[in-house]
Amino acid sequence: MTTLEALRVSVKRGGRAILDDVSLRAEGGSFVAVIGPNGAGKSTLLMTLAGLMRSDSGSITINDRPLTAFSSLELARTRSYLPQNPRCEWPIPVASLVALGLTPTLPLFGDLPEAHRRRVAEVLAAFDLLDRSGQAATTLSGGELTRAMLARALVGDPDILIVDEPVAGLDPRHTLDTVRRLAELAKSGKLVIAAVHDLTLAARYATRILALNHGRVAADGPPDRMLDTDLLRSVFQVEARIGGVAGGAFVDYLAPTGERS
Repeated sequence: MTTLEALRVSVKRGGRAILDDVSLRAEGGSFVAVIGPNGAGKSTLLMTLAGLMRSDSGSITINDRPLTAFSSLELARTRSYLPQNPRCEWPIPVASLVALGLTPTLPLFGDLPEAHRRRVAEVLAAFDLLDRSGQAATTLSGGELTRAMLARALVGDPDILIVDEPVAGLDPRHTLDTVRRLAELAKSGKLVIAAVHDLTLAARYATRILALNHGRVAADGPPDRMLDTDLLRSVFQVEARIGGVAGGAFVDYLAPTGERS
């Protein structure tokens, strides 16, 4: 089972601590929702865990092997990363964009093998993009591009998937489909770590909540134990109500802290 561990990781920029002594150990089978207000350090944490940003102190390992010991190819085969607000600057077909996620496993020469073609078609269908396969990626809507980029991140079947705001810009149907898909990946044994702003989705689908505030871990544990009104008040400065409905919890924001009558 794949294990990713960050131990006392700190990242500083311009003399300010973006991440401050953050530790995390997560295993395959987990869906870790990283929550926190704007500027809490969520994107920096995900980029650091993905090996795309170096920490100033602390260590990160995958299966007890230092992240710095992985070659770029090894890392690309092991984990996939999807940034917030992904972009595509070239008018390549959507199918070709998704196939780029297979680059670490492609032969050096020749056309795309038939097995890879089938895999691309399978993922396009899963993300409701099969009818867009020949369309230029630059002509997709924002939500369609987000789905295409997530398909690219998943097409190579990585052990670890790290995604930053995977449902930003998606309509309700595709939002639910995407979060459910992430939850199913975790159930299948993958490790999924995602920054999530929608706390109701985090409460319903994640197996674990990691709350960041001012670059530090404010809470870490199962949603039903970590997500409460005290946490929302201290981390997000909002008064809220957390209730239960069929299928999971919901978070109802009432007012900024100090403004509720």
